[in-house]
Amino acid sequence: ASLGTTVTTSLLTCASEKLYKINSIIVSNIDGTNDADVTIYFYDGSNDWPLARLITVPAKSTLIVLGKDAPIYLEESDQIRGGASDTGDLDVVISYEVLDDA
Repeated sequence: ASLGTTVTTSLLTCASEKLYKINSIIVSNIDGTNDADVTIYFYDGSNDWPLARLITVPAKSTLIVLGKDAPIYLEESDQIRGGASDTGDLDVVISYEVLDDA
């Protein structure tokens, strides 16, 4: 997904009666010249918990916000939310597994 400037934009929402194991969150700066800041939150339905807050991603580089060695789990309706300081400069890839907790 391409990140916009609204840092509370939902990037991934856990489906009903499912559990998501988040393996990695990778942010790439696709701008060839300018640095950009990224903010990524874990949202539990009432609070935003920062995974990365205003981290500068240099031009033409990548930031690993979350790696497979430290996964997190999303329960039903939990979200990964985020945004960037400049629209269109940062792209995010979220790798996850869907677990059926029904």
